[in-house]
Amino acid sequence: MARLVWVACLLLAAATAVAAVVESEAEALSTYIVHVAQAHAPRSSRPSMLSSAYSSFLRDHLPEHVVRQTPRLLYSYAHAATGFAARLTEAQAVHLASQESVLAVVPDMTHQLHTTQSPSFLGLSASSGLLQASDGGANIVIGFIDSGVYPKDRASFTAPPSLPPPPSTFRGSCVSAPDFNASAYCNNKLVGAKFFKLGYEAAHGSVIEETESSSPLDTNGHGTHTASTAAGSAVVDAAFFDYARGKAVGMGSNSPPHIANPVGMAPAAHIAAYKACWAGECASSNVLMAFDEAIKDGVNVISVSSGLYRASFYSDSTAVGAFSAIRKGIIVSASAGNYGLGESTVFNVAPWILTAGASTINRQFLANIVLGNGENFTATSIYEGTPLSTNKIPLVYGGDVGSSECEAGKLNASEVIGKIVVCDAGINSRQVKGEAVKLAGGAGAILVSSKVFGEQSVATAHVLPAAGVSFATAENIKKYIRETESPVGTIVFLGTVIGRTTRPAPRMASFSGRGPNFIAPEILKPDVTAPGVDILAAWTGENSPSGLDSDPRRVKFNIMYGTSVACAHVSGIVALLRQVHPDWSPAAIKSALMTTAYNVDSAGDIIKDMSTSKESTPFVRGAGHVDPNRAADPGLVYNASTNDYISFLCALRYTAQQIAVLTRDGSMTDCSRRPGSVGDHNYPAFSVVFRSGGGAVTQRRVVQNVGSNTTTTYTPNVTSPAGVRVTVQPSTLKFSVLRKTQEYAVTFTPLGNVTDKYTFGSIVWSDGKYKVTSPIAITWPATQVAAM
Repeated sequence: MARLVWVACLLLAAATAVAAVVESEAEALSTYIVHVAQAHAPRSSRPSMLSSAYSSFLRDHLPEHVVRQTPRLLYSYAHAATGFAARLTEAQAVHLASQESVLAVVPDMTHQLHTTQSPSFLGLSASSGLLQASDGGANIVIGFIDSGVYPKDRASFTAPPSLPPPPSTFRGSCVSAPDFNASAYCNNKLVGAKFFKLGYEAAHGSVIEETESSSPLDTNGHGTHTASTAAGSAVVDAAFFDYARGKAVGMGSNSPPHIANPVGMAPAAHIAAYKACWAGECASSNVLMAFDEAIKDGVNVISVSSGLYRASFYSDSTAVGAFSAIRKGIIVSASAGNYGLGESTVFNVAPWILTAGASTINRQFLANIVLGNGENFTATSIYEGTPLSTNKIPLVYGGDVGSSECEAGKLNASEVIGKIVVCDAGINSRQVKGEAVKLAGGAGAILVSSKVFGEQSVATAHVLPAAGVSFATAENIKKYIRETESPVGTIVFLGTVIGRTTRPAPRMASFSGRGPNFIAPEILKPDVTAPGVDILAAWTGENSPSGLDSDPRRVKFNIMYGTSVACAHVSGIVALLRQVHPDWSPAAIKSALMTTAYNVDSAGDIIKDMSTSKESTPFVRGAGHVDPNRAADPGLVYNASTNDYISFLCALRYTAQQIAVLTRDGSMTDCSRRPGSVGDHNYPAFSVVFRSGGGAVTQRRVVQNVGSNTTTTYTPNVTSPAGVRVTVQPSTLKFSVLRKTQEYAVTFTPLGNVTDKYTFGSIVWSDGKYKVTSPIAITWPATQVAAM
């Protein structure tokens, strides 16, 4: 009998456990961002008061039948958003969303990080132009929402004796932690360092300490690289081993600008790091809290090198945080994303964000692949170590020795040892492919770029002699291997090559995010392009340059690529412009960069797209490549205020509640009183969508004269897109001391006779001194193109 009771107890316990598991799964907690209507939000912005108020809010708004799982508050927002982030069940989230006091409930989503010679390539010189006029960005604080900062023994984050403290308007600070001694690391250069981990921990069900430093310390490297690119102090003889070696130029240096390498775009600007990204992931709740803190601290520029793809503006924490930032006059620079191999792949498409695509500079890290038949192919590499012998050694294709993609553990060591292995793109990273070849006993590796990358191959810090080649080059190498009984070859490393490169610069990176804008096609994105390929900047001491755990190397500088790097360049340039023009709005600064950007390379041709080797379009390069010195004096600017952005949201048919998530106003927007179209938003570019059966499209703009000629007349020079008649009214814009702004309208009339889905042109307003350029992008209906 006792045995039967014992068995029964076991069965009951098992049944209870199963029921608990089922209930646990049914009642699983996830992180949600809850946007609260202003009328129901706490009046105090003090963290302790907010936390207490929103905890009470949850208790008051969740009935008993949905609180079997207790909700847990993670963050309270007061500056970037109005509301909180909490761990909730799906039922709790649905119930909150139905409440009148709640504007929206958005699931926490993961943003992915979008991961020198460039100052001189950009024309920045300490002795003239924007860098000199801005005093290197002195008194400007740039906030970086990224993976933190690694200031230990890093000259990029030291403060020169002449560097003044941050402006009194900055109220931020550095937070100490076991791995981050704020009093030792922070100074007049690094003036802020904070971290936000709750969103990541909640999503992964583990504490940060299990994987990395629970502090502002950057163990990844991404945040350190972007911060030093934008605002790092001058460093003498900086290099990645012997690659990109040069003498960095700081303010007041007499060194010629052509050897500047690397220096932050704004070397006198201050850095505030807001660590929201962990293990390469940035939870929306963390990102929004970082925005909240940066706005409260009073930074002047926010640089964010991550994003969400195709998220509506009210559910995108970057768009929400950026909207609150620009209301405070803070410029937000963001990356276009690294998924550019296709249409509408651009991230961060809100018109109030300055979005940067990535392009090359006039420096490459080259190698030669030399085959046994005498053929010689150009490759890229930043391999550091003992080079291969000039004597050629056996060459094999990974697909013939176990794995075409060179997957770890799948290569046949007996067929690989002592040989160079050709590895196809896909499945794993280039670094992991090289590691796999090394573990199998290979002597070297040739890494093939994806076919859609076109002519681009990426230089990588490999752990064995290796080089990257384009898909087309690899096809020739594979053909040689197939047709030769005993194929042999070698890799000759050429190091750093400046100026006399194999191709003109800049060129658009294949990975750079492309338009059209998926949410609002009438807003051209990206806005501009900037250096984002093979850029040298500071690196963490907690991660190898290859990112491999098996790589014991530690470096102070690393060479990276990505739109993150381009974004960092733009953030630094924006800091310089903000110092020179403190009265300009964020929209005016964006306008200045866009209308003065250039669109030709060093050979005088339209900037090429590396994925196609053809001319890039405004959907790839935006308004063009940034020209910092010209942007300081643009002639005319297209301004926009919060009110303009609200009208834009109305034109998108956003509801009053959705708009309130962004505006955080107590009164709901009445869109019926805001007539107009999305295309009428006062943007420095024209993106026109022709509809099937539709006719002409008119877009309206307002320009403000900020040039030295107060009394002047501008006339337009129009390059019409194929199949379109462009009419500008009025045909002249006359400015005077009393008349600093002028309105004009552009009508785009479809004429037909096009075979492409997209056609492009431009409008250039000029008064003889200034040229103010706006690109034109036309999207044709698919049915109309097919019929022509």
